[in-house]
Amino acid sequence: MSLPKPYYEEPGITIYHGDCREILPHLPKVDLVLTDPPYGIGASSGVGKYGIKKWGGSKDLKWDEAIPTREAFDIVLASGSLQIIWGMNYFQLPATRKYLVWDKGAGFRQRTFAECELAWCSWDGNSEIYTRDPLACRDYKGKDHPTQKPIELFKWCIDIAGAAKTILDPFMGSGTTLRAAKDLGRQAIGIEIEEKYCEIAVNRLRQEVLPL
Repeated sequence: MSLPKPYYEEPGITIYHGDCREILPHLPKVDLVLTDPPYGIGASSGVGKYGIKKWGGSKDLKWDEAIPTREAFDIVLASGSLQIIWGMNYFQLPATRKYLVWDKGAGFRQRTFAECELAWCSWDGNSEIYTRDPLACRDYKGKDHPTQKPIELFKWCIDIAGAAKTILDPFMGSGTTLRAAKDLGRQAIGIEIEEKYCEIAVNRLRQEVLPL
């Protein structure tokens, strides 16, 4: 299969609608892969073991029925010089000393939701913690995707990766990686298999960022 026509383009940003296993082999290697793959816990349908409610109306998009295949992870890991992969507790990834921990703060203590989330880093270094209540993040309230992360969290991830100028998210979802990259003046590519989320990502990219 040849590289499909981009779903959306603007200076420095490109979105592809399709399966990342088919698209990634045609793309140049990037500096950083920053992504949050499906966890395989049924977040899209509400049938998962954690009792997550159905998301997005009556249509079950079934994007979270299973974790990515070993083949998909091999292609993803080969697509960038560095990788940050959220949800690392659901995946079998190589051993590392460097984890990123998102501590959701006191408001999430002893609740049914996780108090923190974990990301795997492909390079050696000390683990680091980002503490912020997601409910204090403007883009998290009324989020468009059940596993959507705050933009500020992903800006922190990009900063940790240092001088990464090109960024890839092969499981783009609603486009948080691309929005964070755009806000920081980096180039980014997103791939998403569900067209609904491609459309949402485009709308988020088109929003103007108001100065504080």
